[in-house]
Amino acid sequence: MTKEFDMVLAKPFVKWAGGKTQLLDKLISSLPKFRSYHEPFVGGGALFFSLFNKGLITEAHLYDYNQDLINAYKIIKEIPTRLIEELKSNIYVNNKEIYYKIRASKPHLSVKNAARFIYLNRTAYNGLYRVNSKGGFNVPFGNYKKLSMPSAGLLLKDSFALKNAELHAGDFADVLSFAKKGDFVYFDPPYQPLSKTSSFTGYTKNSFTMEDQKRLARVFSELDRKGCYVMLSNSSTELIRELYSGYYIEEVLAARAINCKGNSRGKIKEFIVRNWKLQPQQKKLLNKELVERN
Repeated sequence: MTKEFDMVLAKPFVKWAGGKTQLLDKLISSLPKFRSYHEPFVGGGALFFSLFNKGLITEAHLYDYNQDLINAYKIIKEIPTRLIEELKSNIYVNNKEIYYKIRASKPHLSVKNAARFIYLNRTAYNGLYRVNSKGGFNVPFGNYKKLSMPSAGLLLKDSFALKNAELHAGDFADVLSFAKKGDFVYFDPPYQPLSKTSSFTGYTKNSFTMEDQKRLARVFSELDRKGCYVMLSNSSTELIRELYSGYYIEEVLAARAINCKGNSRGKIKEFIVRNWKLQPQQKKLLNKELVERN
């Protein structure tokens, strides 16, 4: 392995609404020692890639209901060079007409599907990934001055990071079939809306409902009973506080990295829920970080 390759850090190859890049230090510094890592709403995978960079992951299970996303992960894991060559073709350009042509296309789950997924994610308005009730991607063209695609070096490093990861396309409750005592499970679901007009749960054609939030809380509790370490990020709402009242809830401030309304960006309160108690030194470190950032 070359020195240049070692210097490249694994990181998300897609933009993802609600990504956790800004909270990584806070999330990682509070973790206990664990066996396998599980992330049922993997999205961009910011926490997974960061844990890999720090040498804290030897085995992982990554899950998502979005089959196109999981296909992209599988292609990067198994045949990254074919994806790199596909993305180099003159098909994927920063052009409005081409964008809508590719958006309307429906390739099979394959290299072309993965390339389409990444291209649309990087070219769409505000980096959103949103689908309608029929499952069709419906985000308008982003009108960026420059198209920013993941580099070959990043895709190769991500492929290396994914070598010991099992990829699952399906419901978040599938984690119950794989997680064992001593494993760490991190949930980063579509957030509970702060208001009736602020809901955005269109990552798949089946939106994430209040009943799904309640079902997720039951899965959280079942994993706790199995002896797993479980952590969840979600909105600072009364429903979330009520659903996880038996666990340790920390309120943090996070900046919205992606929002369909540009003037709505800013710091908002979020909850981090854990089923283990932070040690005094961890609390001191996290409080210091919070003061310094504000």
